[in-house]
Amino acid sequence: MDKIAGLKEILTLDPGNTFARYGLAMEYVGQGQIETGLAEFDALLTANPDYTAGYFMAAQTLAKEERIPEAIDRLKSGIESARRTGNNHALSEMQGMLDELDR
Repeated sequence: MDKIAGLKEILTLDPGNTFARYGLAMEYVGQGQIETGLAEFDALLTANPDYTAGYFMAAQTLAKEERIPEAIDRLKSGIESARRTGNNHALSEMQGMLDELDR
């Protein structure tokens, strides 16, 4: 069974499994299925708005696709999440990326 099928099976049994949803998004992006991966990041962040890594990886994906305004929006939301959760490391990384993109 490939990773995507395995992660989908986990999500069938446990739709709220944030780690599996994040992994599925990453697998889709890694296989070049960008829109499907971004949709999974959206599902993840809708269900769990404080899964800070989801914002950062979605923003990186968008930036690689040269969708800079969308990446900036995702980073701003991620920075808010990092502040809410006290995740200073993620806050610093996302702020650095935002500073690079938002010139």
